[in-house]
Amino acid sequence: MYRARLLEKPFFDAVKSFPAVFIGGPRRSGKTTLSKRLGPKYQYVLLDELDVRKYAAEDPRGFLDRYAPPVIIDEIQNVPELLSYIKARIDADKTPGQWILTGSQQWALMKGIGETLAGRIAILHLYPFAITEIQKNAGRQAVNFEAFLDRLKSGQHVVHHKMSVGEWILKGGYPEAVLGLATARKTWFSSYVQTYIDRDVRGNVRDGNLRDFERFIGLLAARTAQQLNAAALATEVGVSLPTIKSWLSLLEANGLIFFLMPYHSNFGKRLIKAPKCYFMDTGLLCYLVGLQDSDHAMQGPMAGALFETACVAQMYKRLSVWGDERALYYFRSSDGLEVDMLIEQGGRIFPVEVKLSSTVDSSKVANVIKWREVANQKNAASLVISTSTNAGDIARGIRNVHFSLL
Repeated sequence: MYRARLLEKPFFDAVKSFPAVFIGGPRRSGKTTLSKRLGPKYQYVLLDELDVRKYAAEDPRGFLDRYAPPVIIDEIQNVPELLSYIKARIDADKTPGQWILTGSQQWALMKGIGETLAGRIAILHLYPFAITEIQKNAGRQAVNFEAFLDRLKSGQHVVHHKMSVGEWILKGGYPEAVLGLATARKTWFSSYVQTYIDRDVRGNVRDGNLRDFERFIGLLAARTAQQLNAAALATEVGVSLPTIKSWLSLLEANGLIFFLMPYHSNFGKRLIKAPKCYFMDTGLLCYLVGLQDSDHAMQGPMAGALFETACVAQMYKRLSVWGDERALYYFRSSDGLEVDMLIEQGGRIFPVEVKLSSTVDSSKVANVIKWREVANQKNAASLVISTSTNAGDIARGIRNVHFSLL
């Protein structure tokens, strides 16, 4: 059961322009399905299979002769030494769209692609379903952020078949969890974590530290949407600070978490400099912190952090499609003024607040109003993402948007 993805247009554009296209992202996010769907005339080879992997590693030229382009090479991180041989073949024939490579993002792989295939490959990122993909609306995507913002400000009604916020957060966006292909949610996520540790973590973490790593993931999940304090995590887990930093980098490289950096421009206040850490998928997040049903998730102490994580991750996924995810920040000053998201586009900054509330009035946007004064941008277009279905302006230039429209 295929669902249209936001990445389809960037993928088609890349195939027409580059000899090779790399689609990275966390395991089970749909990379193989997307590649096969959009490249039906391509040969397909999976490097997860032991004999195929051995063939590629021991006889790369023979392997590439056997699987000549156009070809999809899945899980390229298993034989990264293939990249130099692919480079030689691209240099001999620069025809666009010959190679589609997929893989879980890892340090060595991304470094190899960046160094070996620079200028020859388009790098795209596919994450678990965004909410518009879950609701089968990806075909009507905006072409850039400003068009997306204009649509949100246009007063579009809430989608007719919207899901509950609790269901959205508990299921997350992994296709198998969303589409009901998994027999049991808890079993699926448990297997996912074990597979991730066996294939992506083991080899990067000493065997004696694997249990510490599992505990670290759980502790980090409980801190989603908070400013990162790596030293506190190191103390609680009982490992060194450099170890915690390397584990954070591993999770980020594999697409399971991302960091929101603080906005750096000085508006006359002393600013907080630590990044905020978010999980990419709230379904995995709920599993890691032991939340089993939507009522438990939405009525518990983590409800606000879960909703913020879900909404910030949606914006991150949207921006990543346009290659603009680095334009997403948060703002917090030492005196407590905080704005959940600042989006920098075209020399302008758009503040966005996230509120888990069905009642949104001017009292809920005091931070945005104050930020616009401090930043001397009193007319900056601003959004509040909430569970309120009353779309419209809350204050001058500040519009409420239901989360389902993200």
